[in-house]
Amino acid sequence: MTSQNQSFDRLCRSGVELSAYSTYEIGGAARHLALPRSIEEMAVMLEGAKTKGLNPFLFGMGSNTLFPDRPDDEMLFFSLKEHIEFKLLPGRLFVSAGTPMTLLALFGLYTGIGAFDFTFLLPGTLGAGVYMNAKYFSHQISDVLETAYVIDKEHPERGILSVPLSQCEYGYKTSIFMRRPWIVVGADLKLPVDPKLTPEETEELFARLKAKNLPTSVLPDYFRHYAGELNAAAKQGFEVRQELLDVITDRGGKYHFDYPSCGSVFKNNYTIGEPMGKLVDRLGLRGTVRGGAMISDHHGNIIQNRGGAKASDVTDLVQLVQEKVEAEFGFLPEPELIIV
Repeated sequence: MTSQNQSFDRLCRSGVELSAYSTYEIGGAARHLALPRSIEEMAVMLEGAKTKGLNPFLFGMGSNTLFPDRPDDEMLFFSLKEHIEFKLLPGRLFVSAGTPMTLLALFGLYTGIGAFDFTFLLPGTLGAGVYMNAKYFSHQISDVLETAYVIDKEHPERGILSVPLSQCEYGYKTSIFMRRPWIVVGADLKLPVDPKLTPEETEELFARLKAKNLPTSVLPDYFRHYAGELNAAAKQGFEVRQELLDVITDRGGKYHFDYPSCGSVFKNNYTIGEPMGKLVDRLGLRGTVRGGAMISDHHGNIIQNRGGAKASDVTDLVQLVQEKVEAEFGFLPEPELIIV
């Protein structure tokens, strides 16, 4: 056995329930699951997948993903959530793809920089945010991105490639990364000002951020953990901006974190003039149940796992909404949920 195969086998887990890696808490046992902690380990897994004929599927926190009840044995499920890295550079901050988005907001909290406030309580990792141009109200990742770094999964031997903002082809929840076989491994984010930190203070800050990471994908735990962090920061003398408190009020008030879900299931169609949640409300679909899944009775664009839901229960509701919306409003809603 070659050293590369040995490394692959060492980094690959087998028989792991994907439900533990999904905010939906849905998904059967994967034959192959990788949890790389560095870009080097990621490259090893991609090379191994290519050699073994496995199809790699990458994800971060599993917050925008519906895993299958019976995963394909020929797939390598690839979670980046254990790869958390920061590097402070002049005018920018390098962040690895597996870093939770909320840690960006905490970086801003601890340094007095408000540019990343919109990422607070976005339940996902930076890689996914760069991939889909994650958005919260009027702010999105493209507002703060300078350069994305990717690996071509079809040609991992080419190493890390740089993609400047001008080449990302960003739009509303869309990007070039959705159309290329690229894996986002990190990004440089623009800083409006450089934090006045010594090397020791910088190292202490990054250690603090990593210590705040919550490895679970359970949404109620996620909400409590990071909402509580604002209280703890205030007691330590950090200024908690109103924008951060407003996120707690807004997302908590919409019951986004009460049950396992992916957040918004469908993209909004801005030619219609109303968000998808309102359209679903007008159709009287809130509270509709299929098996263990339910369209939220508080928000029409959220499908929840109310206990023991299967992937097929969720997809049945996705199809129902698509059929009803197309019949009534004349367009087929596009899911932002990735259905594996």
